[in-house]
Amino acid sequence: MLMGEHAVLFGHRALACAVDKYMHISLQPRTDRQIVIDSALANYESSLDQLIEDERLSFVLAAIRRFQSSLTTGFTLTIRSEFSHTVGLGSSAAVTAGVVAAVMTFAIGDSPDKDTLFDHALAVVHEVQDGRGSGTDLVASVFGGLIGYTVQPRQIEALQGIPPISLFYAGYKTRTPDVLKQVEARSASQPQIYTELYQLMHQTTVAAESVIKTQSWAELGKLMDIYQGLMDALGVCDKTIADMIWRLRSSDQVQGVKISGSGLGDCVIALGADATLNMPYEEIPVAVSAKGVEVTYA
Repeated sequence: MLMGEHAVLFGHRALACAVDKYMHISLQPRTDRQIVIDSALANYESSLDQLIEDERLSFVLAAIRRFQSSLTTGFTLTIRSEFSHTVGLGSSAAVTAGVVAAVMTFAIGDSPDKDTLFDHALAVVHEVQDGRGSGTDLVASVFGGLIGYTVQPRQIEALQGIPPISLFYAGYKTRTPDVLKQVEARSASQPQIYTELYQLMHQTTVAAESVIKTQSWAELGKLMDIYQGLMDALGVCDKTIADMIWRLRSSDQVQGVKISGSGLGDCVIALGADATLNMPYEEIPVAVSAKGVEVTYA
């Protein structure tokens, strides 16, 4: 998430980018009706006719259930990630997009177009997260590149220009649905203020989209700092995140810093990089990638 966190849920603009860390999903058809899953989160086996629930694989199993009636045989699903599942990075969205693409291709005999894939993957996310989730990270996973996104009416715009970014991990994360519940609870006592806060987030994101189109990176950095202030006002910036941000801001080579994602842990994204900072946090080497979901046949 480059910008638009939280506000996107209320119809406002968001910006997200796909990064060059991938989720690889391999589907091998079987001659029986067993579903076998091999992943870092869990090893799993169940009959297709009566799938056993496993919270560790909630997005994967929801994706399979969506096409269950169209599946004539079982399959073995192998899931491999180029990054740890403990790091956010939209990993739930990435695995959902990948599994939906694989299972849907197997079920219908052809790979889906990206708009159809996005629709099904977003439905899976909503099923698992009790209707919560804007789909912003899904947009990046499915379409790739740098994307401007509005939920309703849906607008997906590919943006040109690839900003130089660096990413740092706090060492822990809070599940997005849990963060959203906390924000909802806080907003109940001051609904008008929170409505105006989301509007400010929207204005900042729209301004950021404009400067991205002109590749005015210094201006983008300023807007990232403004958005971080709004995230702080929302109550999703904790002590560790604040320390990460101020350490990065101490460098002249970093033009802007903010939370990437829902907050209360996970990652901080910086515009620019400074190897001399010696940050006491894990850096995740990433770059913006133009590639989204791809389906290939062995």
